[in-house]
Amino acid sequence: MIRSRRLAAAALGGAVVLSCAVPAGPAQAAPAADEPAATVQLNLSAPSEIRYAWAGASGFRYWLPGSGSTATHWADFPGAVPPPHAGPDDPATGTDVVTTRPTATTVRQEHRSTGATATVTVPEGQTYRAASGWSVLTEETGTPGALHVLRAAADGTTTDLPVTGLPAGAEPTGAYVTGGSVRRLAVVHTLGGATSVGLVDLADGVFRPYVTGLAATPRIVFNDRWLVAGGSAVRVDSAPGTEPVAAPSHGGHVPQAVVGDQLLFSADPGEPVFNGPPDLVAVSLATGARSTVLKSSYGAFAPTPDGGALATAGPSSADWHVHRITPAEDGGTAAAEVFTVPAGRGAIRGLMMAGGELLMYGNVTDVGGNDAVHAVPLDPAGRPAGPQTVRARPVNVSPCLAGDAACPQFEALGDGGFAYLSTDAAGEESLHAGGRRPNAYAYAATGDAGGRIGTGTGRYVLYNGGTPGVQKVGDLPDGTGGTIVLNRTRTAAAVWGQRLWTPGTAPGSVVAHDLKAKRNVATVDTGAPCVPSELQAVNAWLYWTCGADGPAGVYDRATGRAVEVPAGRARLADGYLVRENRATHELLLTDFHTGAAVTRTAAVLPAHDQDTGGDTGRWTVDRFGGNLAYRGDGGRVAIVTAGVPTSPLAQMEARTDAVPGPTAAQPWQPVWQLNKPSTWTLRLTGTDGTVVRTLTGASTAAAVRPSWDGTTTAGGRAPRDTYTWRLTAEPRDGQGPGLLLTGTTTVS
Repeated sequence: MIRSRRLAAAALGGAVVLSCAVPAGPAQAAPAADEPAATVQLNLSAPSEIRYAWAGASGFRYWLPGSGSTATHWADFPGAVPPPHAGPDDPATGTDVVTTRPTATTVRQEHRSTGATATVTVPEGQTYRAASGWSVLTEETGTPGALHVLRAAADGTTTDLPVTGLPAGAEPTGAYVTGGSVRRLAVVHTLGGATSVGLVDLADGVFRPYVTGLAATPRIVFNDRWLVAGGSAVRVDSAPGTEPVAAPSHGGHVPQAVVGDQLLFSADPGEPVFNGPPDLVAVSLATGARSTVLKSSYGAFAPTPDGGALATAGPSSADWHVHRITPAEDGGTAAAEVFTVPAGRGAIRGLMMAGGELLMYGNVTDVGGNDAVHAVPLDPAGRPAGPQTVRARPVNVSPCLAGDAACPQFEALGDGGFAYLSTDAAGEESLHAGGRRPNAYAYAATGDAGGRIGTGTGRYVLYNGGTPGVQKVGDLPDGTGGTIVLNRTRTAAAVWGQRLWTPGTAPGSVVAHDLKAKRNVATVDTGAPCVPSELQAVNAWLYWTCGADGPAGVYDRATGRAVEVPAGRARLADGYLVRENRATHELLLTDFHTGAAVTRTAAVLPAHDQDTGGDTGRWTVDRFGGNLAYRGDGGRVAIVTAGVPTSPLAQMEARTDAVPGPTAAQPWQPVWQLNKPSTWTLRLTGTDGTVVRTLTGASTAAAVRPSWDGTTTAGGRAPRDTYTWRLTAEPRDGQGPGLLLTGTTTVS
């Protein structure tokens, strides 16, 4: 939960960094902390841009422009078998050669998979132009078109092979292109005012023009079979003088590479993408047949010197991969996933956990757009168990208040939804709940402003108004409805399920008020020596404190046991509580489930934090049978396994009223708010004992939400009758027994 808000300047400008002064003293070792079960980030929606610095037969070198770093990294092709021999005397092994230039006149070559090296020295009077494999192309200084192919010799000298065949008077434009061949290199030149493209055979130094009479430097892709340039295509092994033919086109996209006889098309990096990501499509230069090589493939392509290509593709930014495209035996292409591109990281402005879900608030477009809450499902240990999805886009979020530490303020409700404060044009504040269903928001006007959310679960949310003494409880069920169901003078208070817990008249006493029945239903003596200044409730646990300096304790209503716990601002969870030591930056977890308080360091937070302390978006706990999470360095969220046994599966609140029909347009959609995630089965039985329908599923967070349209298992209409429903739920964490609930509904 985020219980206060960031400074207004932080919302309107950059990050406001607040620090806590710590007296100087002897250097101390950092306290030991739990190892995170996993780390998660807020993934940007657009896949990360990748650039290839080199590609060969064993892997490639790349960098990520969006990472803010120019550092390059290596990636190996899984299971690739590079050329077995390496050396300049075997040009075919150059498909795995990495070239660097230590000086202007020195070219260092290394066969990446074997480690064999060679050095080419550029002779005086020549200038380096390009390199492919073991070959280096140079041009005589001051003599345009006088090209040479250099290679390292076995004795350490450099051989020099003059290029022949370039037309007299031809002047290279400076465009030297490597492609899908280690043996050939494309040279663009002008002659008589026209631009032409040809290939240098690096083995014998012979240049041959292929496409002439171009108006400008074209897109060039080639391999050992085909050259495609400026909309023209020609076979590399065709007879001299063979006229090019028109190259195929595809949807206005540009050709990216030639693999075998297949010309590959998709969108260039940075090219606007409309109507969804384009596919990587192959068009046969031999037959004209078209085929899809990769779905949703765009943004970065590179031909490889062994006749293949690299392409990025995937269904989402978090499932985005580099694929290696190679010729297939049937004349087509084969694609193999060889590398996962890390997703770009968005800035997180809010953090919540509930019912095995991590909820992160922020903008994932990186180019404007709206902030939204994004959900990541977690397994019982806290590891991601599914992809990141958009849960909801909060509307009219209340402005930040001066002096607040985190903004906006959220409360995860344990049913897939979350509560927040929204301010309208007149300045009036409403309690809002979103995230349960797409584009559905429940809300209730408070008649106040400048307030804060207390606690909330399921449909009920506590509101402490900006006006002194004002306290309200909002009922925010599914859909767009919502009401204020209770107005009272502010005291310590906590909502759990359909009960509101407030202090009684005697020190230590706490009263439970049923928000549905609208009456007090229980009084508990917690043993506190004061009228509590703060209350929190989770399952059978009641947390109380007598102020910032304590004392503080937890009362177990199941056993009648009272446990003293450390004082200080804390957040209650199932069997434990968490607080932050602002001096040491420790996140301290106190486990009290056995009746004795045992505290450990769950995490050491970054010292350069954004918040002034507490569970204000810097860290959060899952009250619905879960763990804890915190924001670490670099915008990542670390999840720590609490390691505390959870309470037995139980119902907190339910809505099971029958609806007319039900029909497909208006199905029966009961909600059982449980205290932790579950898998469930709902069986509907008629008065004659016939089971007409069985539904199964997994809870949304900790809420069971089936939907029945009144049809039978066979698909027919269920007869008019009163049906007994039987809900069986099993705890998803495997702890404790299952839950059985029964009742009735009707088909009219």
